[in-house]
Formats: sequence, C-alpha cells, structure tokens
Amino acid sequence: MTQAEIKLSSLLLQEHFGEIVEKIGTYLIRTGPQPLRLIVSQTGLLLDQQVKKALCVLIQHNLVSYQLQKRGFVEYEAQCRRVLRILRYPRYIYTAKTLYSDTGELLVEELLLNGQMTMSALVRKVADRLTETMEDGKVMEYSEVSSTFVRLVDTHFVQRCPMVPETPETPKGPPPPAPTLVINEKDMYLVPRLSLVGKGKRRRSCEEEEEEEKAEHKAKKLKQDGESSEPAPDTGIYWQANLDRFHQHFRDQGIVSAVASRMDQTSSEIVRTMLRMSEVTTSSNAPYTQPLSSNEIFRSLPPGYNITKQVLDQYLTLLADDPVRIGSQNEEFGGGMWGLVPKVGSLGRGMWRFPLISILLLRFGSRCARIFRLLLRKRHLEQKQVEDFAMIPAKEAKDMLYKMLSENFVSLQEIPKTPDHAPSRTFYLYTVNVASTARMLLHRCYKSVANLIERRQYETKENKRLLEKSQRVEAILASMQATGAEATQLQEIEEMITAPERQQLETLKRNVNKIDASENQVDETIFVLESFIESTVKRP
Repeated sequence: MTQAEIKLSSLLLQEHFGEIVEKIGTYLIRTGPQPLRLIVSQTGLLLDQQVKKALCVLIQHNLVSYQLQKRGFVEYEAQCRRVLRILRYPRYIYTAKTLYSDTGELLVEELLLNGQMTMSALVRKVADRLTETMEDGKVMEYSEVSSTFVRLVDTHFVQRCPMVPETPETPKGPPPPAPTLVINEKDMYLVPRLSLVGKGKRRRSCEEEEEEEKAEHKAKKLKQDGESSEPAPDTGIYWQANLDRFHQHFRDQGIVSAVASRMDQTSSEIVRTMLRMSEVTTSSNAPYTQPLSSNEIFRSLPPGYNITKQVLDQYLTLLADDPVRIGSQNEEFGGGMWGLVPKVGSLGRGMWRFPLISILLLRFGSRCARIFRLLLRKRHLEQKQVEDFAMIPAKEAKDMLYKMLSENFVSLQEIPKTPDHAPSRTFYLYTVNVASTARMLLHRCYKSVANLIERRQYETKENKRLLEKSQRVEAILASMQATGAEATQLQEIEEMITAPERQQLETLKRNVNKIDASENQVDETIFVLESFIESTVKRP
C-alpha cells in the first residue's frame, strides 16, 4: 500500500474504533501478517486487556483475517482494502434506504456498525429503533422488519458469515489453535425459518426501567426453575453486509446514467431492465450479464414504457452496433439471445475518463482537456500533430503539453531512427499511459480524503468547548420539555448560548457538512478509478 492509503486507513480506524484498535490495525497494514507475540512486543500494548480485544473487534468487522501456519502458530493479517471501505459506509446506507426505505437503511446500518449479527438480534434492535421514531401508540412489528431482511438477502445485499464446521462429539485429537471458518455457497443466502413474533419497545424512564428489570429477573428465575432455557433457533448463524453486491449496484447505476447521456432515456431503461434481471445470477466481476432473450426483456420492462416488441428489437440492435459495445448478440448466446457488457466491459472502462477530464478542466483549462481527449483517441502524436489536430498555437500547445507532462497526466515516448538516439533523428511522441494515470489520480484522491478528515477533526477540536456547551443546553431543554416546563423557562435556557456563539455553531455546522459532502464526492471518484484499475488488471 502507498503512504497515502496507510494514512487514510489509520485515520478511518482511529475515527471509528479508537486509538488502540488504530495502533494495531496500522501496524498490521504496514508490516503484513504477524503472530500475536510480535504484535504485543512491537506495539507495546497489554496482551489480554488491549491486543486481544482490539483483534476481536477487527475480526468482528472483517478488517483482519487470521490463518493457521504449518508450525502451529496463528498469523493475523489486515485487510487493507476492506479498511478503506469504511469511507463508503454512508453510501451503502443511503443505497439501502433508497431501495428498501427506512427499515432497510437501519438493517444495513446496524450490520455495518456491529460487523456481524444474528437475524433475531438484528430484527429486534431495528424494530426498537423504528418504534422510537414513531408516534405514541404506534409500534413496529418484528414481522415487517423480518420481511425487509429477507428481501435484502434475496437480492444478495446481505449474506451469511462463514461458520465453524460441526465436529464430532468425541474428537480424536486436541482442537486446533484457531478454527477454520467455512461456508457453503448454496447456504450463503439461505434464511433460517424463524417465527419472530413481537413488537418494538420504546425507551422508558429510569424508574420504569428498574421495575421492568425486576419483573424480567423474576420471570427468568421462574423459567430457569421450571425448565432449561432454549437457545435461539438461529444461534451461530451470523450475517454481514455484502459490499461487493453494493459495488455491483453502483456500477450498474453508473452504466445506466452513461447510456442515458449517450443515447436516450428508453435505451437506459432497457439496460436497467437487463441489469435488474441478471443482478443476482451474474457475478460482480463478469464481463457479460447472463444471456437474456428479447421476449424476457420485453415482459420485464416497466409498465410505463409502452413500446412494441419490434421497437425493443431495434433498440437492442442499436445497443449491439454501438462502438462502445454496450450489448452483444453472438453465436455463444444463440439466436435471439442478448448479453450486456456492464461490469468490466468497454463502457465501464470508459467511465473513468469523466472525473479525469473534469480535473484537467479545473486545473489547466479547456484546451488542455481538448489535447488530452485527442491523445486518448489518437494514442500517439508528435507535438506538431497535436498543434494541428487540436487547432492550438504552437507556443500554447507546447506549454500545455509540458504542464501535463510534469504532472504525469501524459508521457513522452522516444522512437529513435538510429542506435545513437540523436535528438535530430528521434521521434518524440506524446501519449497517455491510461493505467499509470488512473493510479496517480487514485493516489491523489486518497490524499485528498485524508486531508478532509484531518480538517474536520481540526474544526471539531477547535470548537470542542462550544459543542459541549451546546449539547448540555440541548439536554437541559429536552428534560424540561419532558417535564412540561413553561415557555419563559425554556427561553431562559436557550439564551445561555449567546448570538455570537450561535453564529459560530452555524458556521461550524456548515463547514462540516461541506467537508462531509466533499468526502462523498471524492469517494465516488475513487470507486470509478478502482473499478477501472481492477478491470485492466483482470482483463488487460
């Protein structure tokens, strides 16, 4: 990993899990797989109270994996890419809210916050949270939350965690130092049959909670005296968010938007339908979707699109004949069968150019962006050819090419006519090394996000006293409103924060919101660049 990635990972771990977990996670990222003994000695932390608990937290959130070595000791390895995915958590949660409303949002949020949870515990917790937000007298049924959870699993946004395989009751030898977790691919999206009957509960006052705890304690004691308590039917079956499935959804949305801008809305809706039909049956890294017949596509179109079968066939032919090769029809699929190139095809690979050209426009102007697009299209050009094709004066073209060359956006390739490499007998061709340019831009994006996080932390630290005062005042107001205080008393409490302090709080809130929005925008660029780099590595 680069230094920018390590710094960003360290900031994310510290912000979400604290200093101890951040110290161990950063050490594993820098050094690679390490045994427990070396982690304790190199970090200087306590074994039982700090190192083991921190490793448990990291393993719970799939940020660290372990492997039993041949010599009998266990090595722990940080999942660097998984740590960087923490930056994308808000986008995962917002996607779940868009697709499955508030219930789906809270389900995914709880899974991301806790790493892994059983279905029964997750449903109860989400039902309680939803009940808290409802009006008095209304509650959320467990069955409603459970049905949304099943829909998330059916569309593969949530999946089972690997489990410890069942062992015979009388093992032949001693147990291994670390268990081996396995998962059958058929069981990965198999929801256990649970009869979750109940309703969400609201938080109560301290006195009511004490009385309720006493009643529950008595009930538990009576139950234990009468019969042994049975474990939950889904004990040991844990679930986690399937981040690869979210990434597949992001790519699909980007491809639909690209088709809409390149062609029209009807074409994008046809592409969306094809992607939706094969979203579960197609791997996220597959170059094509599953083959679909035109009749299947026609029946699956939304009711609002009143197009005939003949018009649909014309659109499919148009998609297949497009130079970007959005769709394809060949002998492999058979007659009348269509496949889409959505994941790592030429359309997905071309999406990375949009953020890069936008950066060139902002930093160097429209003429540099024109030269860059020209080099992408023509591959190799001499300086004189760049001047002629781009219709830019020689001095300006030379200056712009050197600017982009110094910033590593373009590269210079020498082709000598003779072995002595004499400048007078050498061609100098400007070109764009697509892979290295994408990696350079990705590195800068990581640095930008790290700077944004540090800036947000600085802003919060500088106004820490004011934020604490504001929180105290809000807590006092909430408690007084609950007890039915008069309006004059509430106004007196509000006046504890002066006008300048209130203005400072609004400025801080506005700045933090801008920083958060900037982080999300940079992360969208990071996702496009990472997808492009992965596609070039797997399919050069």
